[in-house]
Amino acid sequence: MPKPENIVPHKFKPGQCGNPKGRPKLPDIREAMARILADEKDGRTALDAILGALRAKAAKGDVRAAQELLDRAFGKSKQSIEHSGNAFENVTIKINVKE
Repeated sequence: MPKPENIVPHKFKPGQCGNPKGRPKLPDIREAMARILADEKDGRTALDAILGALRAKAAKGDVRAAQELLDRAFGKSKQSIEHSGNAFENVTIKINVKE
């Protein structure tokens, strides 16, 4: 059991904050990514190298690489849902997931 005489000197004084500087600020992730992707090597930015590698994989038939390029360039395709019933009735949605 700790002795009170060992604890009392380490207690916070009234009005004293335990963490006066607060939580350290994290760097802005967008700014950090922009800085990293703008780095150049052999006259080519990191972003150009990444996009070039994705393009090469897509050209060889990698569907995932092609999908990533198209999604980033044009956005993901929207899925529309049509409801032909009464707008004021409850609607039940069933989703079948194939594994």
